Amino acid sequence: MTSLDEDRLLEKLRAIEALFAGATTAGERVAAAEAKKRIQLRLEALALEDPPIEYRLKVGDGWSAKLLLALCRRYDLKPYRYRGQRRTTVMVKVSRRFLDETLWPEFEQLSTVLRRHITELTDRVIAAAIHQDVSDVSETDAPAALGAGDD
Repeated sequence: MTSLDEDRLLEKLRAIEALFAGATTAGERVAAAEAKKRIQLRLEALALEDPPIEYRLKVGDGWSAKLLLALCRRYDLKPYRYRGQRRTTVMVKVSRRFLDETLWPEFEQLSTVLRRHITELTDRVIAAAIHQDVSDVSETDAPAALGAGDD
């Protein structure tokens, strides 16, 4: 990944954070520390009217779990999991409104941007080092003996 690619990725991620912090000016969108402070103040205010309760959040893969853990920690939430739970399960105590209006939508947007970036990076590396064709496999009908839908 080039430094320019990384800079653009960081800019996109900061813009998403600023959106959820309610930033209105270009200066605010750039000031990640101010955005974090705004969101933490909102979290504290919501906790008074909508007390935190325990939620079990499930994500699809380890990359998403790392992102969710980092986002929780950014807002001073304490993510955890119980013994025996999958690594893609994150437990957190948070107000419902903060989860619905800020944490989960921000996670989804950040996850989309990161997933797209990771996919593009993976494709470039594989194309450069292994083989230029990074397309998915073609689909065909299954033989009758296997039956439809078998993996």
